[in-house]
Amino acid sequence: MTSENRPFHIGMLGCGTVGSAFAELIDERASEVERLTGRRPLVSGVLTRSRGDAAEIIAGADLVVEVMGGVDPTRDHVLAALRAGKPVVTANKQLLSRHGPELWEAARAGGAQLRFEAAVAGVVPVIRVLSESLAGAHVDRVRGIVNGTTNFILTQMAATGASYEEALKEAQDLGYAEADPTEDVGGGDAAAKMAVLARLAFGVWVHLDEVTYEGIEHLTADDMAYARQFGLALKLLGTAERVGDGIAVGVHPAFLYAGHPLASISGPFNAVTIESPAITEVTLSGPGAGGPQTASAILGDVVSAIVGDRSPAGGDAVAATIVRDVASAFYLCLEVADRPGVLAQVAERLGLQGVSVRSVVQEGLGDTARLVIVTHPVSESKFYAALELISALDFMRAAPRAIRVIDEIFET
Repeated sequence: MTSENRPFHIGMLGCGTVGSAFAELIDERASEVERLTGRRPLVSGVLTRSRGDAAEIIAGADLVVEVMGGVDPTRDHVLAALRAGKPVVTANKQLLSRHGPELWEAARAGGAQLRFEAAVAGVVPVIRVLSESLAGAHVDRVRGIVNGTTNFILTQMAATGASYEEALKEAQDLGYAEADPTEDVGGGDAAAKMAVLARLAFGVWVHLDEVTYEGIEHLTADDMAYARQFGLALKLLGTAERVGDGIAVGVHPAFLYAGHPLASISGPFNAVTIESPAITEVTLSGPGAGGPQTASAILGDVVSAIVGDRSPAGGDAVAATIVRDVASAFYLCLEVADRPGVLAQVAERLGLQGVSVRSVVQEGLGDTARLVIVTHPVSESKFYAALELISALDFMRAAPRAIRVIDEIFET
């Protein structure tokens, strides 16, 4: 039997929801993969908590698929495979965002591929586009909805008027959210994905700890009502962008104007917009992470590895100069006493920090009033310094709520 027609042995580390879906997909698609590559994929060993030996599985494999998640002992297994020259396909954005440089060095030393299309945005091929199609482009910004759980929750809140708690429960009932959704709704999952995208877009290493992020737990039905009133969409957005000589990477809730390509992405779908002078803007969208979706992206990487496609290349990357004080427009919601002079004092505090007001909406609520202010873009440090001054005013009835507003208006 020649190397061209012998089975292609795949060692699996982990066999949970994604791993089981991948094993089923291999069975279903084995003949088609053989037709495309000349090698028939075969799962040669599986590591679970109760069975299998990692060293033996790696030694007997032509390629290793890591779907066990977490960092320990996953990191040691993946490093061992790469150093042994075995290609590794992973969906583990936490591992990549925390130990990327070490993993790529091991891949380089072992002459092995490290592929991770499934780590970001489910079946949306953003990794492949950044590392191959746009490898020669000067990318200025990558912005995306990269967590399907939060996008489903926000979609339901906007469409039905449900509270955050009600929409979260529905997401859990439908299987879009875990029993403990903290990693998703708190923004940590999206932050890890944006660290990975920053590495590909800009050739820099961004550790997860260098990504600023917040989640959606504090968003209210009132915020959604404002969005409906003014034709905005409220999304949890990840952004990686060039700012001067540095890189800013963050995840935050943000309002989008209707013409923005990410504004219409609903339900558990993901989407990523890539901006570059060479292409202006390209948007990729599709189903977010889930067992079958992630398994499909993993299989795509496996096929590429079989045919010898070495992308995404490990490549040299440098440490990033991280910029944290980024300019943004802001939505500011204030619950205040309903009395003369309130708006003037708020405007004065904003002006002291150089914050310019774009629009104001005021609603009476009996003895109190609600002020909704949208600012022009301003550095975050100046905006939050103004917010601290406003919070100290004696007519404030609740803590101010602030949400970023994406100021770009794209042509529809």
